Formats: sequence, C-alpha cells, structure tokens
Amino acid sequence: MSKTRAVIPGSFDPITYGHLDIIERSADRFDEIHVCVLKNSSKGGTFDSEERMTLIEESVKHLPNIQVHHFNGLLVDFCDQVGAKTIIRGLRAVSDFEYELRLTSMNKKLNSNIETMYMMTSANYSFISSSIVKEVAAYQADISPFVPPHVERALKKKFNV
Repeated sequence: MSKTRAVIPGSFDPITYGHLDIIERSADRFDEIHVCVLKNSSKGGTFDSEERMTLIEESVKHLPNIQVHHFNGLLVDFCDQVGAKTIIRGLRAVSDFEYELRLTSMNKKLNSNIETMYMMTSANYSFISSSIVKEVAAYQADISPFVPPHVERALKKKFNV
C-alpha cells in the first residue's frame, strides 16, 4: 500500500501555535507531511528560509512523520517532487477563504491531480498570524501564548529585546 503524503505550505515567518495546530492534526491523518517554506513575493521576511526551517524543525521534532523543506517555485511542482496528492491549508476565518479559493483554483488548473483540503484552525488560535505576532514582539509584549519558547527567543533576538 502506498503512503499518503500531504504538503502544508506557508511562509511560516515565524511558525506559530496556529500553524502547529494544523500540522499536528494533519500528522494524524497522513503517513507523511511535508511542511514547505515557500517564498511569498508579496511578503517581506523577518527570518530567512533556513532560519524558518530550523524554527519549524524544532517545533515538530516530536512528530516523526514530518519533513521540512523550502522551495522556490510553484507549489504543485513541489507536490510532484515529493509525491504528494494533497495540499493542506489552514483557515482562521471566513476572510481567509476567498484568497485560498483563488490559490486552489489556480493549483487545480496547473495540476488536476492535486486536491486541496482546508482545515479550520482551533478556535483558541484563530486570531493568531505571524504578522501580528511580530508586531507585538517588536513592542516587547508577551508573545508566549502565540509561539513556542524557541520562536519567542528568536524573535526577541531579531528585534533586540
């Protein structure tokens, strides 16, 4: 029997408990999860790809079926590369859906064999975004409820706080 593989893409700048919620819940449903750090041309980055990968790897080390990658290119090409037929996207609110629907439609046009599954973030994480966490961290506020301790330390170091 072949392994079920899924890709969880994102910028993960940085990884938050909301991201981890989706990754952990997905890890129970697939044999392999490939977390893929993608370069988002519309977002500036606080952490480079290698730093993001390191933060993710530390965050998921308790999950044996997770692999972390970075990729510059089309997501559907990465899916082909790792043999994944499923993309998992987390949704925080209805407002995320319109953007995600456009991405899904484009991916389907590019590769009709790949399906996208949406997973709602748990309610206690639904308001968290990497952008908001970075802004709060820059003002030296407590971000421990939103990110793992090693991510909090990395953000404090980036912002010299």
